[in-house]
Amino acid sequence: MLGRMIWFALALLVALPAQAEQVATLSSPGKIVSVSLEVDGDGRVLYTVARAGQPIIARSRLGFLFTDAPKIERNLRFVSQSVRDEDGSWTQPWGEWETIRNHFRELRVRFQEKAGLERRMDIVFRLYDDGVGFRYEFPDQPNLKQANIADELTEFAFAQDGTAWWKPAFLWNREEYLYNRTALSAVGTADTPVTIRLADGTHVALHEAALVDYSGMAVARTEGNTLRAALTPGAGRAKVIKSGAWTTPWRTLIIADDAPGLYMSHLMLNLNEPNKLGNIDWFKPGKFVGVWWNMIKGDWSWARGPKHGATNAHVKQYIDFAAANGIPNVLVEGWNVGWDGDWFGNGNDMDFAQPTADFDADMLAAYGKARGVRLIGHHETGGSASHYEAQFDKAFKFAADHAEMVVKTGYVTDAAQIERVDPDGTRLREWHEGQWMANHHLRVLEAAARYHVAIDSHEPIKGTGLQRTYPNWVGREGSRGMEYNAWSGKNPPEHEANLIFTRMLEGPMDFTPGVLSLTGSDNSPILSTIAKQLALYVVLYSPVVMAADTPENYAKYPGAFQFIKDVPTDWVDTRMLNGEVGDYATLVRKPRGSNDWFLGSVTDENARSLTVTLDFLDPGKSYTAQIYRDGSDADYRTEARHSIAIETRKVRKGDSITLALAPGGGEAIRFIAPGTRH
Repeated sequence: MLGRMIWFALALLVALPAQAEQVATLSSPGKIVSVSLEVDGDGRVLYTVARAGQPIIARSRLGFLFTDAPKIERNLRFVSQSVRDEDGSWTQPWGEWETIRNHFRELRVRFQEKAGLERRMDIVFRLYDDGVGFRYEFPDQPNLKQANIADELTEFAFAQDGTAWWKPAFLWNREEYLYNRTALSAVGTADTPVTIRLADGTHVALHEAALVDYSGMAVARTEGNTLRAALTPGAGRAKVIKSGAWTTPWRTLIIADDAPGLYMSHLMLNLNEPNKLGNIDWFKPGKFVGVWWNMIKGDWSWARGPKHGATNAHVKQYIDFAAANGIPNVLVEGWNVGWDGDWFGNGNDMDFAQPTADFDADMLAAYGKARGVRLIGHHETGGSASHYEAQFDKAFKFAADHAEMVVKTGYVTDAAQIERVDPDGTRLREWHEGQWMANHHLRVLEAAARYHVAIDSHEPIKGTGLQRTYPNWVGREGSRGMEYNAWSGKNPPEHEANLIFTRMLEGPMDFTPGVLSLTGSDNSPILSTIAKQLALYVVLYSPVVMAADTPENYAKYPGAFQFIKDVPTDWVDTRMLNGEVGDYATLVRKPRGSNDWFLGSVTDENARSLTVTLDFLDPGKSYTAQIYRDGSDADYRTEARHSIAIETRKVRKGDSITLALAPGGGEAIRFIAPGTRH
């Protein structure tokens, strides 16, 4: 018995964590968020994060695995630390807010291995009152001239369990999955952002910022409430290859009292570098219609033949419709050579400067110009990214020559099937979010910028705030958009209320809302009301927004279509009035160059009554509220999903409005300031 007791005591001692010594600590400017770093008895670096004195991240390890060198994780010693403060503002050329304040405190801590290779690394934390970003920085050093990274050992050990909203990583359909809602302790391998409501009600969004020359980070649960970084693979053994001095992207934690606080954070943008492109006044935010929805439904085709969508006649019809309704752009897909046959995952026949015989690009560009309408180009690579790069100059010159201010790109192929061709002719397969593709997307932006072309990327790499650095990256897909409502397995009513607090934290999304017919292929019902389709123009932000339905269908719903015509796509201020992840959200936005405000509110499958106070309006002024609300019988499950009530009333600052949202419904309001022409 004594022997067993001694064995148990020894085992307990081994299991206990080695004693840790705190080496650095810092709080955010308002002393709300704090971080501490420790080195334990084994020389492991640990960090913790707290908010208002309450632990958010418990002791979590840092480090790296390499394919050809010992890991960096143990036998480290503290070398030095430094602190700096910054408080300034910057202006966005377009966005949800015109001016962004960047106020943080920065802690830089250097560590070095005690023996052996004696490699050095810095951990840099930037602390904001609404969260923290941290990254690794490695100086150029003789024993780490090239880092062949197998994975990161970065941990996020949450101090409490909670509820997590997440979608799976490393599956075939890239990022296009519905969100799971599970216990934090039941998360699998997840794409970021992962949004978490901790047991005490604190909300946290785990993501990354400034993904440049590095592999995208997913997270995988290890045990309990601990998630660990899982880098996207590359075509070779190493997931990331770095040389000389290098940094990782920022690992980010937005921390707030509630769900709206997550959305209102500017942490993601602030952790990116300033604009590298200079003046981009040539880009004008705006809506577009397009030769698209009929193809998504299967009525028209991208390939040439009797069902070809991108014909002169069809495009002229859409140009005429856009011009008549004040919509400045028309998207055309399937206009170029290369769509015939099986192009999925094989875009090597695509020519981005060669129209098909039934698409007269010169004539259509001139026809649009005479009516104040531009074409939006489309470059579908079919995953053949190197083939696309070989055409950059001629492709973007063609776009510029035809007044295409925006080009929509596409990478339709399964995950891990991007085709990369090296200069020596070697063909490799890459993941959409690997290091090579992270660099590819920046090459696209730089090439497009030379010709004053902006990019709306589909099947993209995740958004990490890089629109600050490259403001011609004006939109991206990166989740399940409206197209899924054309097919079986439609998006459920909660989908948009999930997106607001997950995918939309990445940045603008090209969701393509506004299908007022509420029907997909074979007239299958879309799980939404008409009023919700209108509200999505306010709720799901992008500076380039599609009116996705057809001219024929918009003619059937002229009252509702008026809101789509009126709603802007560029804002000076944004506020979230209420919201819960996956349940509902209400936002208001003020357009640039206008004193109006626009409100959008959406719910899940549950009817809701939400009261909002109009404190955002200017005092002493009487506004006209143009209200587009669910009809009293509206319900996404019945034909009454088309039921909508349109009414006006006078309102002032401080008034309250009750939003009566039907199941699967929404509400949209335009608050017209006195003196506004309408």
